[in-house]
Amino acid sequence: MRILLVEDNLLIGGPLQHRLRRKGFVVDWAIDGASALLVLRTTPYGLVLLDLALAGGDALTLLAGLRHRNDPTPVLVITPRNTGADQAASQDSVADDCLVKPFALNELLASIRVEGLQQMRRLETTLHVGALWLDSAQCRVWLRDHEVPVTKQESALLRELMRDPTSVVTHEQLGQRLEMMTNAVQVHVHNLRRKLGVDTIRNVRGVGYRIGDIA
Repeated sequence: MRILLVEDNLLIGGPLQHRLRRKGFVVDWAIDGASALLVLRTTPYGLVLLDLALAGGDALTLLAGLRHRNDPTPVLVITPRNTGADQAASQDSVADDCLVKPFALNELLASIRVEGLQQMRRLETTLHVGALWLDSAQCRVWLRDHEVPVTKQESALLRELMRDPTSVVTHEQLGQRLEMMTNAVQVHVHNLRRKLGVDTIRNVRGVGYRIGDIA
């Protein structure tokens, strides 16, 4: 797992990065929220390990930035005891878990393993093509950081097209997999194009549909 450690205390960040690397993790280290948000735009991580006591409220800014762009990366926050910040982060549905200082390395490793398993389960139901993301388990769709409401049938149709974005899915295949008539498939395609843009789903005349190139 590749971990992004966000910690501004050099006496904590350095040793923690070293100990996690010795356990086999790839660990990058950012010392503030702005640096963390920047690297998260270009590098995929399995987990963000975030100290909520960053100077200047940087941690809450980072959490708000992740929420705003619907970044699915799990966040494990580290907080001082009895601050209430852990409850605020959890209630805001941003942090996935919380670890209270002081903690043993084994506690941290256990939390990382749990988040890793949960992330694997999420990835099994998450598809993306370019700027289009689909969480088929929750029937949720995002396009360029904005969530787009879709129906259960529309979500299922997108899933079939996004599973192999280079292939054309025939009308017959869509009808069989979705258990609906061809005219119903056409209606859902029309609605998805209206919501996501006409180029989101390409029509291959006389054959079927394929997902478009979504930048």
